[in-house]
Amino acid sequence: MANPPSATPSAADRARLQRAWTDKLAAAEAMVPLIGRLYRRDDIVTSVYGRPLVGESPIGIVKAHRSTRRVDETELPVTESLAILTELDAMTLSSASVDLADLAARHRADPLGTPLREFLDDELFLARGAAPHDGPDGPRPAPRDVVLYGFGRIGRMLARILLERAGEHAPLALRAVVVRRRGPDDLVKRASLLRRDSIHGPFAGTVTVDPEHDTITANGTLIQFLSADAPSAVDYRAHGIEDAIVVDTTGRWRDAEGLEQHLLAPGAARVLLTAPGTGGVPNVVHGINHDQVGDAPVVSAASCTTNAIVPVLKAVSDAYGVVHGHVETVHSATNDQNLVDNYHPADRRGRAAGLNMVITATGAARAAEKALPELRGRLTGNAVRVPTPNVSLAVLHLTLARPVTRDALNGLLRDASLTSSLRRQIDYVESPEVVSTDFLGSRRAGVVDGLATIADGSEHVVLYVWYDNESGYSRQVHRILQEMAGGRPTALPATPAGRRAAARLAGGSLQTCGTSERSCSTSTGRSSTIEARPGAVQRSS
Repeated sequence: MANPPSATPSAADRARLQRAWTDKLAAAEAMVPLIGRLYRRDDIVTSVYGRPLVGESPIGIVKAHRSTRRVDETELPVTESLAILTELDAMTLSSASVDLADLAARHRADPLGTPLREFLDDELFLARGAAPHDGPDGPRPAPRDVVLYGFGRIGRMLARILLERAGEHAPLALRAVVVRRRGPDDLVKRASLLRRDSIHGPFAGTVTVDPEHDTITANGTLIQFLSADAPSAVDYRAHGIEDAIVVDTTGRWRDAEGLEQHLLAPGAARVLLTAPGTGGVPNVVHGINHDQVGDAPVVSAASCTTNAIVPVLKAVSDAYGVVHGHVETVHSATNDQNLVDNYHPADRRGRAAGLNMVITATGAARAAEKALPELRGRLTGNAVRVPTPNVSLAVLHLTLARPVTRDALNGLLRDASLTSSLRRQIDYVESPEVVSTDFLGSRRAGVVDGLATIADGSEHVVLYVWYDNESGYSRQVHRILQEMAGGRPTALPATPAGRRAAARLAGGSLQTCGTSERSCSTSTGRSSTIEARPGAVQRSS
């Protein structure tokens, strides 16, 4: 029997829907100047459950609020975020990263019905009362000089990220790019490659070229282009660059001896490699072992694949234990392959990249073991290069120490992507229609495809992790750069554990309480409403 036809929406229904959309868009439009002013004036980065709002269009802001259904049972109203932003704009706050959705959820769950301004004063106490642009420990240092050594795919992606975050109070300042000159139009061509990208689209801003002074000005940032055939042949100090972090994006040198050539250049202080390091070079995956950055003169950001799989492996290993695993990477073709059949020193990579799937080796498994020593000797890996320009897929075949169902495993990874300390690294999606291009431009290191997960209640599971091997990886590199420059801004609102640690540092203490909403008193007599995370966040299954 055929289904009866649904009722035709009335004119009033259509008008109501259109009015609701118009009101939502108007609220988002009102948010744009507030988001921009908080960022430029106070160095406050606003987000919605980890999705940054700085630089977003009104449509992008609406979509970010729509995505909160993945955490809460309902969509976060844009008007709630607008109300919070309006109050933040009137407050004096130090540099911080503020999650509007988390604040809104906590305020809704406040059993005392505390007025919004009073509630924000309490929740944001770690950043309240300091001078604008200060950190919790006092005045923020001047922006740290950054030099890009190489201007290929990762170099230009990093340049875009640094320019997106540039500003008078930004922690990092892109000062120079070092290249090997290839002709009289070298600078013009490199500016064009920054301005136009076949994969990631046009540069969001303006680019001006000054061939006479070998500079490019992008969104108000003056970038000096230098020419050198060796890392030690550059005098950064002659261009006013001091104590610089040199980001080697060439991959030509992988060991400490080779990379330390950069430190012989006047004005260079530290080196960050955008490839797996060898020997004693620390391989850092942000979110996992970024505490190893410390004062190390040379640091590696590992590989794009390592960054994609290690956070997922960490979450699974902590919960269920990993006895053994095999990582099979379906990786987009890269510039080190031949466009047409020709000689190549590596096996198979000489065959036409646009026509063939190419089996090749990957060091991702070994690098993953360096970031997660508990998995040493337990991982193997291989890779297949495929004829796509960007976005890759890691397939993790894992044998766990304990059996797990598909729902439990997906629930773990979904929660990790939303509320854990790895939410900047892990994303999660459930859709029967997603394909590789849907992950183009992802800011996360890897995205778990929940519908592809295989787990039958035994110890054997298979996970599929998508990753933008250019954008997602470069975001991870940028996070390490921030660590090398002095750390990321304070993340607010703080978890109860974070608030207790802050109170101890301030000479006070917070009483130990239960997990429900409550009022606790500090030794300074101050009362604050604290909520155990993620109690304020009602997650749908």
